[in-house]
Amino acid sequence: MDPEQVKIPAVVRDRVALLRKEIIRHAYLYYVNDSPEIPDYEYDALFSELKSLEDAYPDLIVPNSPTQTVGGAISSSFEPVVHGMPMMSLDNVFSEEELREWMHRISRLDDEVTGSLLVVEPKIDGVAISLLYRDGVLVQAATRGDGITGEDVTANVRTISVIPWYITDRCLEGKVPAYLEVRGEIYMSISSFEQLNKVQIEKGLKTYANPRNFAAGSLRQKDARITATRPLLFWAYQIGSASDEVTHNIRSQTEALQYMSDCGFPVNPEIRTVRNIQEAVDRCVDLQKCRHDLPYEIDGAVIKIDDFDLQQRLGSTSHAPRWAIAYKFPPEEKVTKLIAIEVSIGRTGRATPYAVLDPVTVGGSTVSMATLHNEDQVRLKDVRPSDMVIVRKAGDVIPEIVGHIPESRPVDSQPWKFPDRCPSCGGPLIRLAGESDTYCITIDCPAQKIQRIVHYASRVAMDIEGLGEKRVDWLVSAGLVNDLGDLYSLDRDRLVAMSGLGDLSVSNLFHALDESRQRPLYRLLVGLGIRHLGPAGARAIAREFGHLDAIMNADFNELSVVEGVGSVIAQSIQQFFAAEANRRVIDNLRKAGINFGDVVIGGVQGGRDGGGMQSGGRDGGGMLAAGMEDMSDQGLLPIALTGGEAGAGAVQTLVGKSIVVTGTIEGLTREEAEEAIRERGGKAVGSVSKKTWVVVVGRDPGVTKLHKAEELGIPQIDAAGFKDLLETGQLPD
Repeated sequence: MDPEQVKIPAVVRDRVALLRKEIIRHAYLYYVNDSPEIPDYEYDALFSELKSLEDAYPDLIVPNSPTQTVGGAISSSFEPVVHGMPMMSLDNVFSEEELREWMHRISRLDDEVTGSLLVVEPKIDGVAISLLYRDGVLVQAATRGDGITGEDVTANVRTISVIPWYITDRCLEGKVPAYLEVRGEIYMSISSFEQLNKVQIEKGLKTYANPRNFAAGSLRQKDARITATRPLLFWAYQIGSASDEVTHNIRSQTEALQYMSDCGFPVNPEIRTVRNIQEAVDRCVDLQKCRHDLPYEIDGAVIKIDDFDLQQRLGSTSHAPRWAIAYKFPPEEKVTKLIAIEVSIGRTGRATPYAVLDPVTVGGSTVSMATLHNEDQVRLKDVRPSDMVIVRKAGDVIPEIVGHIPESRPVDSQPWKFPDRCPSCGGPLIRLAGESDTYCITIDCPAQKIQRIVHYASRVAMDIEGLGEKRVDWLVSAGLVNDLGDLYSLDRDRLVAMSGLGDLSVSNLFHALDESRQRPLYRLLVGLGIRHLGPAGARAIAREFGHLDAIMNADFNELSVVEGVGSVIAQSIQQFFAAEANRRVIDNLRKAGINFGDVVIGGVQGGRDGGGMQSGGRDGGGMLAAGMEDMSDQGLLPIALTGGEAGAGAVQTLVGKSIVVTGTIEGLTREEAEEAIRERGGKAVGSVSKKTWVVVVGRDPGVTKLHKAEELGIPQIDAAGFKDLLETGQLPD
């Protein structure tokens, strides 16, 4: 059949579009921001799936697909550099079988491949760099960028002591090349990285995630003097473009490595030239076994055809050379004893169970704790104290428990039960219907105090300029602020004396605090941080009840019938105000003169006149008119007020919610379903993670997404449930 006559299923087109979007986003985070959200093996899995679909349906291939391009976007902070020869990425394999298949595939392209030498190199987990020398002098250093255009980081690279500014005269019988491009990897040793984090801990500062990201961030400093303080290193692994005296005399990768070493470039001593694919496989296995004995991080091995003429004949795709492949190491797993299961409280109140382990070395570091995500995950994996468990770690990913070994379980073992009291404050731990996570709802819980105050002061809440996380952290640590009400009883003179802040900074802070006293009621509700109650729900509640006291005294039925609220939010509001500690904070805010809403009218708080009409004495709109200007500043006004079923007027029922759609939803294309989510303030995301609120499951869903959702305990709803979700913003009970 003519390929153009093959009908491509809509679900395949949708999946390809989604994969491209996600891969591009993650590539940007990795290459430009140096802050990846997912580990390499998850990114590789997305890329591999996209490539498989494009191989199966070639008509779907487009020039700007990630499979046809290289690297990521370039930062606008540096001058662009066009590479003389593209800096291509490498295709990946993940098993010995796939490595042999690569060799078999390229052998069919050229008979000489079978008898050719291969070079096996450690795949350094660092930052690719191109070094350009003219007449032996380093004149330019550039990052990979998108493979065609990189970033000019010459000044920063010149601060790296192991990279020569001048090429020595030991190469090619003393002849310094007129033009030479050396490519390699900038990295940081594990010991240097650990020492840096040790200093950060001693200073009470945030630690760095991993050596690769820190090296990339160091390389992209605008001030080269900062880069000079960072212990960066370099391995040379390839000659790019070069003048004739180089290209005519060097005809293999082995010779190129020796030449670069003669020129004064560091060349990795673990590189081996082998005779066949079996020896290449054996060397990959050896590298995997000793990877954590090396003083730097590697995440795989690179296998290259040694002969340059053969490389040239094999050529490249638009994305990667055919003559080289990256063999990626799998996530490492070890077995150890689970000593206890405990619960930590995050700054938002989320209670996360974690395993206390008999220390074991995994992924090159000692692991004594591992996340268990949530209550459902503990039950699903059925892990218990005293179990022997399998621990996994890949790169900088937090260690996790894969499962337990049944035959080693003690006969008197009992299932672990999630506690009902917060280990930090002793308050209740609450899990709402349809939720996978459990939360401490006590507002003055020490474990979440700082972040609650930061949220209260944020732009979407009380908008208190000058109360960022660092300042709040200091105020709490200094004992000046214990809860939200304390913000309004700060002593100006004491604050100046203790903080060292200038009079102007303190005056600005007190002015911002005074202004916040008159914020609309809905902003106060948002600032209190009630679980599930976002700006849209807060506005609806404020309009309906008009006063905080009326909301606090309302029963479940009164709250749940408010349009856009429903049972989940109603339950959360009731539980929040039922906590004695929360009521104490409310009393402190009352004493501070915070606007709680409209006055009592006719015995009913907040403008309910018996017939449900809005009242409250502010031109018939209760708090609505007073809040319009602030709402407009936040970009919330048009959607919140116009209502409607779709488009710009859709009611914001899904504000801040991350939702994954998998499969085909009857009557909607994938794009239409995702647009419906976005129109209501939600986030339509392509992959399931712990941040996902719900997964919408249509016809022919993705198995991987369903498995991930089950693994993380994330709720799933069908097409009918999706329609209700769009209307109510609530999960089914």
